[in-house]
Amino acid sequence: MAQINTGKVIVGGLAAGLVVNVVESVMNLFVLTAAMDEALAARNLEPVGGAAIGGYVVLAFALGILVVWTYAAIRPRYGAGPGTALRAGAATWLAFYGLGGFAYFLYGMFSLGLFLTSLAYSLPMMLAAGYVGGMLYKEA
Repeated sequence: MAQINTGKVIVGGLAAGLVVNVVESVMNLFVLTAAMDEALAARNLEPVGGAAIGGYVVLAFALGILVVWTYAAIRPRYGAGPGTALRAGAATWLAFYGLGGFAYFLYGMFSLGLFLTSLAYSLPMMLAAGYVGGMLYKEA
């Protein structure tokens, strides 16, 4: 079995992370602003800014690296290509947005509408991130 090419995981992961950062920025700046501000205000929290935004940018790149690492890990079983990249994106989406978002919903931090909206935009985003990152990954 071939070893995972860590350098290509990083390169593909940064590209995938860029996809995540762009989509998340558009969604959070133009679509979800009011809902997020309302959710934060209900908990006496300040709107997201400064260091938190920087943290989210880093987190998005880490998520990109995770989706490409997942692609590299499942590639021997499913083969190289778009189908495997989409599987990696879907698996990462389920773990991060599906389960993580559901936990926020259960805790009462997200309303049902905010949770469902997050699921709706994040699935195509993670599929695209998996595709972009996966197509950049090579074993050698």
